[in-house]
Parts: sequence; C-alpha cells; structure tokens
Amino acid sequence: MIFYYSGCGNSRFIAEELASALGENLLFIPDLQREGFSEYQIADGESIGFVFPIYSWAAPQLVENFVKGVKWNGVSAYTWFACTCGDEMGIAHKTFGKLLKSVGLDLSGAYCFQMPETYLALPGFHLDTDEGAQRKIDAAREKLPKVVAQIRAHEAVEDLIIGPMAWFKSHVIKAGFVASASDKKYFTTDACNGCGICAKVCPLKNVKMEEKHPKWLGHCTQCMACYHHCPQNAIQFGSFTKGKGQYYFGKKN
Repeated sequence: MIFYYSGCGNSRFIAEELASALGENLLFIPDLQREGFSEYQIADGESIGFVFPIYSWAAPQLVENFVKGVKWNGVSAYTWFACTCGDEMGIAHKTFGKLLKSVGLDLSGAYCFQMPETYLALPGFHLDTDEGAQRKIDAAREKLPKVVAQIRAHEAVEDLIIGPMAWFKSHVIKAGFVASASDKKYFTTDACNGCGICAKVCPLKNVKMEEKHPKWLGHCTQCMACYHHCPQNAIQFGSFTKGKGQYYFGKKN
C-alpha cells in the first residue's frame, strides 16, 4: 500500500508511477483524514510506502499527523518513503523515520526526488526556469526504475539530498514554518472570474466559493495549489508571489 500527499502534483506523479510499477494500491492522505481513517491492518508480507513533498526540510505536518493518528496493526515487510523537493530534504529521513518507529513501523528505504520548485510564499523563493524544471522531471523519470527495483527487492537504501545546516533546517526552521503557516495573506485581483478551480484543486478543501470569489477557511498547509492552478493568475499571496509565475505538474510537461 502507498499513502501519499501532493498539492501541485510533483509527489502525485512520483506516487502514481511507483504504484503502477509496483502494483500497489494508492491512497490519498487528505481523503483518508476526512473519512476518519484511524486503523490499518497490515497484511502478511505487505510493504508500506509514503510519498510526500518536503515542506521546510521535513514531511508536511498533515502527513506527520496522519501517521500518528493511525493505529498500524501487524508488521510491515518493508517500510519506505519517497519525497520530492525543489533542492534538498534536510534530515527528513531521520525525523520521519523516528516518527514511524514511534508507531511501530521501521523505516528501511528513503528516496528523494528533486522536482520543480512550487513554494513562493517568502522572499528569495522563485520557480525554476522551464528548462530547469524539465531537467528535474526528466531526471526523476530516469531514476524511477532504479527506485522501483530497490523497493521491490526490499533493499535498505538511503538515497538522499540532505544539504547544509540540515539539523537546523529540519528542526528549527520547520517548527517556525508550522507555527506560521497561514492562508491570511491570500487574496484575489480583479482578474478573478469566479471559475472555482482553486476550490477544486485544494487538497484540504480549504477554499470555498462565496459570491464567485474564493474564501480561505484557515486550514492551509501552504501547498500553493490554489495559486499555481488559477488560470487567470488572479490569486496572490501578499506581495511575495507578484510576478513569480506559476507551475503545477502537467501544466507544460
């Protein structure tokens, strides 16, 4: 079984490719949380996988909350995760591995895929060029068969992109990110035509339409799917996103 989360599609692409190649079922974590999913019976010999984007050098808080909120019955033959990041993952393999161990799952495989940048809600964060984004996607596609073979063989693997100051980023900066994550700075310009795509693509159902304009409901994980999917580029996040462009997996590739 593979449990996954994705906002702008990078991690969904990796999860779908892995699930298809491995013959695994794929479950979307936000849907499970809305359904009150709280217990999972691991079949004999079953592998458990998690796929998610890196948020502030760690697994997203909603993924961590999901893992902690589920009673995992049985023993996984092989537990692994695959993450996507714009540049680096910090020590997410250690923080997520420790979390898994606390619920009775022993991490054996950790895989990192660089994918096009999506987070733009702070100064200094920018999208990759079209060429740079495509290079990352092509490299991920080339890497996938090797990862599939390693997962299928239940290999103990740490295929990581850690980066500098990793402990500080994955603990201190991550804690600040979680504490400050908010949708209060989102607004729409006059270009908004009320199409409602933002509400449809939000993985947390945190956007609803009121009088043909989006309203954010205060449960944002800052995936920025609403911003990137808006066909009019009418959604902005304060002044941070002005002129920075848009990307989601599948828009151009």
